[in-house]
Amino acid sequence: MIVERTILKRIEQYLFKGKIIAIYGARQVGKTTLVKELIKKFPDNSIYLNCDEPDVRVLLSNKTSTELRHIVGDKRLVVIDEAQRVRDIGITLKLMVDNFPEKQIVVTGSSSFELTGKIAEPLTGRKIDFILFPFSLEEISQIYSLLEIKRLLPSFLVYGMYPEVVLKPELAREILRSIAYSYAFKDIFQLYQLRNPEVLEKLLQALALQLGAEVSYNELSSLVGVDKNTVANYIRILERAFITFKLPPFSRNLRNELKKLRKVFFFDVGVRNAYINNFNPIDLRDDVGKLWENFVILERMKLLLNHGIHASFYFWRRNRKEIDLIEEREGKLYAYEIKWRKRKARLPVAFQEAYPNSQFSVITRENFLEFLLPDGFNKITEST
Repeated sequence: MIVERTILKRIEQYLFKGKIIAIYGARQVGKTTLVKELIKKFPDNSIYLNCDEPDVRVLLSNKTSTELRHIVGDKRLVVIDEAQRVRDIGITLKLMVDNFPEKQIVVTGSSSFELTGKIAEPLTGRKIDFILFPFSLEEISQIYSLLEIKRLLPSFLVYGMYPEVVLKPELAREILRSIAYSYAFKDIFQLYQLRNPEVLEKLLQALALQLGAEVSYNELSSLVGVDKNTVANYIRILERAFITFKLPPFSRNLRNELKKLRKVFFFDVGVRNAYINNFNPIDLRDDVGKLWENFVILERMKLLLNHGIHASFYFWRRNRKEIDLIEEREGKLYAYEIKWRKRKARLPVAFQEAYPNSQFSVITRENFLEFLLPDGFNKITEST
């Protein structure tokens, strides 16, 4: 079954505008399926180049514009999948976009750092970036009714939203273990030439166990057995490989913000559970609140980014009072408490006094669809 991805329509709006389209995302989130759906719209006028193939990497490396013209021929749509595997891909792409303005170049990459590092400078002002996440709630509403989504919520908190996991739930554990270790580790060690897989595995397990907590690089250093700078470097790599992301503390004082700790969440809760080998059902777990927090924050990010809505995300804490999610959008602040069991919460007085024009909502199992689906977007964010 093909699930239409939300960003596809946005991508189509930018076709043939003289810009390269770069699509980033983790392995197995559906980048290849997405670009092949795009290719279907140009059945006789496109070419697909898979850079996982060694001969394709050679074909695109160190070529002149004349040689590249011979490779792509008269095709208008040129798709280069896993482009980060091509040496000096930035120069190749620059030659294409500068010499073939009538063509649309689309590239994908499973590591934002590696691909952007290779193409950022040569393609300054010449590309538009998109991020493809695992399935969003909006996207799986093509498969399930809203009632079914509510019923399946406990399963989503355990197994996450990777496309193959959603479409083949009977194989969820095997698929997630493969994604967590085979695909993710393969890419990280190939691209970043890391030498110690045991350290990376320990770090991922430590981050998974501290899900939603404020993390200290010093503490992680002691737990993992490497220095603080190595921990910081590994966490940057995990972010660029779309395994984890950080939520910074909210403060109008940038100096104070930089001093404070961060919270670390996962791009998929199923992958997180794979790293600690815990696929127990929700009613047998003591981490359901943190899983719920990770899930809601991530789904909110998917919703906004998939629709091209820019927002910055933070958490807030002062004097033991905390707000799970701060969303800064179009100059306004929206504060959200994310509760699995507790239904009522109050906006901390200190935050209310500091930011009197902010809006506050509590996200629960009862109203989460209003918060995470487009139809209820304005309704939930306008509650006080």
